[in-house]
Amino acid sequence: MTDTLTRFPPAPRVGMVSLGCPKALVDSERILTKLRSDGYALSPDYAGADVVLVNTCGFLDSAKEESLDAIGEAIAENGRVIVTGCMGSEADLIRARHPGVLAITGAHQYEDVVNAVHEAVPPVPNAFVDLVPEGGLKLTPRHYSYLKIAEGCNHACSFCIIPDLRGKLVSRRIDAVLREAEKLVSAGTRELLVISQDTSAYGVDVRHEDRQWHGNTIRTHMTDLARELGGLRTPEGAPPWVRLHYVYPYPHVDAVIPLMADGLITPYLDIPFQHAAPAVLKRMRRPANDAKVLERVKAWRDICPDLTIRSSFVVGFPGETEEDFQYLLDWLDEAQLDRVGGFRFEPVEGARANALPDPVPEELKEERFARLMEKTAAISAAKLQAKVGRTLPVIIDIVGDADEDGDIGATGRSQADAPEIDGHVYLRNVPASLKQGDIIDALIEDADDHDLFGAIEA
Repeated sequence: MTDTLTRFPPAPRVGMVSLGCPKALVDSERILTKLRSDGYALSPDYAGADVVLVNTCGFLDSAKEESLDAIGEAIAENGRVIVTGCMGSEADLIRARHPGVLAITGAHQYEDVVNAVHEAVPPVPNAFVDLVPEGGLKLTPRHYSYLKIAEGCNHACSFCIIPDLRGKLVSRRIDAVLREAEKLVSAGTRELLVISQDTSAYGVDVRHEDRQWHGNTIRTHMTDLARELGGLRTPEGAPPWVRLHYVYPYPHVDAVIPLMADGLITPYLDIPFQHAAPAVLKRMRRPANDAKVLERVKAWRDICPDLTIRSSFVVGFPGETEEDFQYLLDWLDEAQLDRVGGFRFEPVEGARANALPDPVPEELKEERFARLMEKTAAISAAKLQAKVGRTLPVIIDIVGDADEDGDIGATGRSQADAPEIDGHVYLRNVPASLKQGDIIDALIEDADDHDLFGAIEA
């Protein structure tokens, strides 16, 4: 045994700090999966790592500062740091603040960052390293997984530099996406969160080419992808939840709604509207919001009454007038979106919006942001209150310990709630057999502005 251990020394250990959006989290999972297959072990803390990777976000100045702080913390705690991700395009800025970083690579440059790890800490042969799980390593809980279907974006929004950071749209082969999804579901994933910069544009770059999947011809297209994902089954025979994120409201989105009404995919659309006033959307260089958008939202809900629509909006964009902002509030009154996030406009280095005239004063941004949040909270509260008394499917994220009375609580999400960005369903007095990832029926007993409260039906 001693001779064997001498020949196979302990595997080098890699730590990871992953910042930014779910798409960056998927990048982190891919990097770690490749390193694990190369014989590296993973460290949950700085002290046990031979090298630390920091996957950065570089979209907003505040996100860049968070990334720089994270790099500094990793250097202080460990000393051996490799930087990757969106902020990797600003290597000079990173090295000016942290000259000790070992290497810097850009967004989704998987081979480059893995090579940098190899150079910093060479892999060692180890016959006893566990095999990488089928489907790869995950940084999310076992019961839900992000499924990235494309890289990059073809839009030229004036406030955004994502195309500069991640390039133009590059769609993954649909058979490769479905193969990954099939493996994830077989391994225990109960919820697939489909992500990209523009999910509705999936396949445009390859002219929606046909591929073979289990003997059938399918297009590289969002509708075909959604239909196939809805046909997957867990080992127990249950369908996974399939949740669509970053869906631009192109006309073909209409074809997805019947799939939701039929129960094939989760009745949830994450649509990045960003604003509603035509003048603001024009300065943002986004498609103008015509009356047909609201008409289509109404038609979608006629087909699928349980449809949840979430979005995010930017207030204080350069040139935004009080009339523009009031237009947005009035539009929200009519649209009645279920989940809404808000952002104060923040200049991004390199974005064309920075040169626009008539910047909105910071105090006015704050005042409008508060009014936006007040409006959307009232809409959310009314919509959630309407669910009291209904029985809803809930996926369990956390099962708590018993309290002094022996009652066990749990935290889950309804189909209207994406992880980390939407609300929760808090359940009381749950059975001891309940596990993370279970999907159960819950009677909703109460609601507040953002969350639901209830009990599992006997």
